[in-house]
Order: sequence, then C-alpha cells, then structure tokens
Amino acid sequence: MKDEKSFAIRSYRGADRAAVRRLCCQTGFLGEPIDPVYQDHELFADFLTTYYTDKEPESSFVLEVDGEIRGYLLGSRKPLRNQFYSFRQNIWLFLRTLLRYHRYNERSRRFIRWMISHGWREVPAAPSRTPHFHINLLPEARKVSTTRALMSAYLSYLYRCGEKRVYGQIVTFESRRGEKMFERYGFRVMNRAEITKYKAFYPESVYLSTVIKNLETAEPLTVSPRTRP
Repeated sequence: MKDEKSFAIRSYRGADRAAVRRLCCQTGFLGEPIDPVYQDHELFADFLTTYYTDKEPESSFVLEVDGEIRGYLLGSRKPLRNQFYSFRQNIWLFLRTLLRYHRYNERSRRFIRWMISHGWREVPAAPSRTPHFHINLLPEARKVSTTRALMSAYLSYLYRCGEKRVYGQIVTFESRRGEKMFERYGFRVMNRAEITKYKAFYPESVYLSTVIKNLETAEPLTVSPRTRP
C-alpha cells in the first residue's frame, strides 16, 4: 500500500534483518538512539528483535519510505514458542553480558545493574497465550498515516489467522503519543507501570503500558474518525 508521500508497508524479509536491528538501536532510548544508555548494540538488538526476525518472521511488517526501512512492527502469534525461546535466550544473553561487562562504560554497567535488579519487576502484567507486537519508527516517520498502516497490516494478518485478541506494550511519556493513540484503534489500557531506567537521562515519568484489543467484537481496522486521513 502506498500514498502520495511514497511510503509502503510490506511483510518482513530475511534481507531486512540488519536494517531492523539497526533501527532498534536508533530508537531504543525513548525513540532516540540507545547509545547514551547502553553501548552494546549487538546484545540490545539480540534481546529485542532476534525471536521475531529469526523464529517467526511471517508475523512482522516493515515501513519503507522512498525504498528505505524507516519503521517496523515485530509481531508474534505463537506466545508459548516466544516464551520458551525468551527463557533460553535470556540465559545466553546474561552469560554473554557477564563476559563483556568489564569492557562497558559506567552508563552501560548501570543499565545492566538496573536490568538485573529492577527490570523484571517494572514490566506490567500481560495476557497469557495472546498474540503481541512491538512497533518502532524513526522520528521523521512517526505519523498517523504510517502508524495506522503498520497496525492495519498486522491486525488484518491476525484477523485472517483467526486470532481473538492482541496486546502490545508501549512506552509512554508526556511529550509523546501513547495510550490515547492506541485507544483510537480500539485498544484499551490493561495496566501500566513506571520504569526507572531512564531517570538519570530524562526528567519526566516514563511508563510501560499494556494495551489490548479484542478482535472478536469489531473489525480489526475500526478506528475513530480522528485517525482517518
């Protein structure tokens, strides 16, 4: 699908892997590059993208602007497989992190200590055995039209597969679109928790919100008139 600004949404391909990993690191710190918080791009991208790109690529979509990837939606409709993979991956990533820890700068070490001591406690509850997604766009690509197109592609995919619900976990803060935007797409906020890992870099409160949508009671692309072009 395209519009006059030359953007397109398409299914993820294996050749997109490097671009997706790079974009993950370019948006890892509240939509900006992760570098001020954590220096190890390889492990950061492994943690956030590897399952989706390597184990369930058919459930992900990318945004292209003028032929270059400017955003992605990484999804999964196989939650048990995702959880089993994540459990094994977390052990492997932890061991690799320990081996590299002595090479990290102080900010990266602080991030690792936070992950170990607080990270698992600050993730809000999410429904079990339910498809989910992560969405990321570069700053210049964050528009209603591009976000809606990515969401529409994924929700249509789930609808065709007969899925009943879907959830996402999104970072929200005062100066960025968050929960209200997803409410326009038929999601409701299930819960949210404040995350503290950015306290040293960002003055406002930052939250991780779990939003959920029922695909049984409405067409997947139903949105309020405010989001229509």
